[in-house]
Amino acid sequence: MSASKNNLFSNLKYDFPAGLVVYLVALPLCLGVALASTGRSDLLFSGIIAGVVGGIVVGLLSGSALGVSGPAAGLVVIVLTALETLGSFESFLLAVVIAGILQIIAGFLKAGIIGYYFPSSVIKGMLAAIGITLILKEIPHALGYDADYMGDEAFVQNDGQNTFTELINALDYTSMGAIIISLVSLALLILFDKPFMKKIQLFKFLPGALFVVLIGTFLNMLFISVAPEWSLAGEHLVQLPVATNVNEFLSFFKTPDFSALTNVDVYTVAITIAIVASLESLLSVEATDKLDPLKRNTPTNRELIAQGVGNLTSGLIGGLPITQVIVRSSANIASGGKSKMATVIHGVILLLSAIIIPKYLNYVPLSCLAAILLMVGYKLSKFSLYKGMYQLGKDQFLPFIVTVIAILCTDLLKGIAIGMVVAIYFILRKNYKHSYHYKKEEHRDGEVITLVLSEEVTFLNKGSIGLTLDHLPSNSTVIIDGSKSVNIDYDVLEIIQDFKDHGAVQRNITVETKGIKGVSVVGGH
Repeated sequence: MSASKNNLFSNLKYDFPAGLVVYLVALPLCLGVALASTGRSDLLFSGIIAGVVGGIVVGLLSGSALGVSGPAAGLVVIVLTALETLGSFESFLLAVVIAGILQIIAGFLKAGIIGYYFPSSVIKGMLAAIGITLILKEIPHALGYDADYMGDEAFVQNDGQNTFTELINALDYTSMGAIIISLVSLALLILFDKPFMKKIQLFKFLPGALFVVLIGTFLNMLFISVAPEWSLAGEHLVQLPVATNVNEFLSFFKTPDFSALTNVDVYTVAITIAIVASLESLLSVEATDKLDPLKRNTPTNRELIAQGVGNLTSGLIGGLPITQVIVRSSANIASGGKSKMATVIHGVILLLSAIIIPKYLNYVPLSCLAAILLMVGYKLSKFSLYKGMYQLGKDQFLPFIVTVIAILCTDLLKGIAIGMVVAIYFILRKNYKHSYHYKKEEHRDGEVITLVLSEEVTFLNKGSIGLTLDHLPSNSTVIIDGSKSVNIDYDVLEIIQDFKDHGAVQRNITVETKGIKGVSVVGGH
């Protein structure tokens, strides 16, 4: 136990500043997702609860060293629809609890293996697309136009606008104060990223993002005094619920309505949340592992159990559904996080700040937080990523770029699905070409053609093998050698047997097989 504790705290000098940056990123995202998901300002704290549970509970249980969990933009539409269907937030919380139980069961049933089947090109496309989406979505906030919620990832927004029309609209509602704050914040973040800044002892422990928030808040207070027309207020600032006493704070927590257990719709919502949250988490796990400088592998079944316990806990105390999320996870990695302690620290700071300093947090301009997210987006979608994927050839580049475009034009899961279709096409195409080795020799008695089957021959190969057999020249001899094959599917055996019994006989082809069980050794004329 002591070794485990030492391991958790051994990287504290890296994990604390990283956790602080993740907290600064997570705070507006938790509030934004909560507002978009529920449409009610009195339920904003449900996003904070989900963020705290995602940080502390999931952080401690998960096997992911760098993954960060919390409320996700990908579930916004599901939550909104569920609230309309179920009629109350308390009934919805019951669905979240059941979804958590389903995820725990899925983890014990080893369903996490699905996470290993996402092609690398699609995962990298997802990372690049999220980076571009962050940049496009945060530009309006940086300009002072905060009509859309922070953290939105979908192309079509709840207000009927889309990513590109929002950019155009932002130009009509710019705020000089927001622009100055975001430009100063960006300049500071770029400065803090320089190697010489990291040599300064103070900035080894305290991250640049914290100074950006402090400077951005100071600038806005300065505008209030000397240039009121530039100052930011209301929706342009963080809007964390503030409790005046303990009872009011405790009222932010809700409990599920267990009388809704007889409502069939609750189970439909629960299954939907469990499936979508699990998929998003597994996708994020794969992406985070690829970004991890130490290339550690997260146990996916354990991740499903951790996410399930997180959703069970969140639902019981009034929080939104939880998934592992790539924006917060990548912010953790970019800030130098080394272990899961950074995730836990972000959850603890989120809880303490909501209890102790909510009033002061509401002075923070969204424009300086947008600058932090712009930098996260840039780091996710650097030009070197596109160049590297292009150099790998079209089999990798096309699924990658299709995934990027599809996510930008739809949403995360739809874009991934489209990218998967393209990736699977190239996998099948490659499989089609490499299911066997074809060798032709000239002999006095006619051509002798040898087909050496690969180690694994599945039903996916039957098309290419069947086509090759159909195009063999008449009056030849073919040797089908399966001696190197570990497994040959019945579908392929059937194709070979049918060819021996019919096609070969009609075209006077002699067929010999080696090491293939289930097919007679010699056939043909």
